[in-house]
Amino acid sequence: MYSIGIDSGSTTTKGILFNGEIVRKIIVKTSVKPRETILGVYENLCEGVEEKPTLVVTGYGRELADFANKKVTEITCHGIGAKYLCENVRTVIDIGGQDSKAIKLDRDGNIIDFLMNDKCAAGTGRFLEVIVRILEADISNIDELVKDAKGHPISSMCTVFAESEVISLIAKEVSREEILCGVLHSIAKRTANFVSKLNVEEDIFFTGGVSTSCEFKKYLEDYLGHPIKSSNLSQYAGALGAAIIGQK
Repeated sequence: MYSIGIDSGSTTTKGILFNGEIVRKIIVKTSVKPRETILGVYENLCEGVEEKPTLVVTGYGRELADFANKKVTEITCHGIGAKYLCENVRTVIDIGGQDSKAIKLDRDGNIIDFLMNDKCAAGTGRFLEVIVRILEADISNIDELVKDAKGHPISSMCTVFAESEVISLIAKEVSREEILCGVLHSIAKRTANFVSKLNVEEDIFFTGGVSTSCEFKKYLEDYLGHPIKSSNLSQYAGALGAAIIGQK
């Protein structure tokens, strides 16, 4: 039996074809018409599959997927996906495009508590995207840029004010490596303060688009005071959790 899990995020849409194991995965940029993006990912994953898979959708665009068999919250899907990728996980940190989440699990992977910051873009992938665009940098190359760099302090964590501050620093000829390193430290510190409210327990697993940055993960570990695990599939945790629900 095949199932498909799709995580319709604000920045990217992730999809997993699953039959007890991950058969295929896909990630694409979310278009201005998220429903069409979801449908395109679904059709891509269905190619070559004779029996129509069960479709479970999560993420911001899930309510637009009127053709899905089930729609499930990101909290549930990220918890299940993280448990699959890290068997002993007790705390999940997810930094997505529009929000950040901290999820606490029991030993069986059941969600027992969570916190969600969806009121402010600061500390999210969107905030990082804005800064990277101003710096004319490649977001996929941030680890190379900040490695061994000394972070320049960023005083503002409001996206609008931070944007002005970064432009001012550029005018003062502060290097983009120092600015970007400072921004990552600011996001990591803010995330650690947010997550600490949940009474963190190890193992801690990191999901979401920002989890692809090894340098950011190091900063977050330092501020949180705990080791953090991740996977090359961390960005797919929501879609994976949705696909696992589809199997049930």
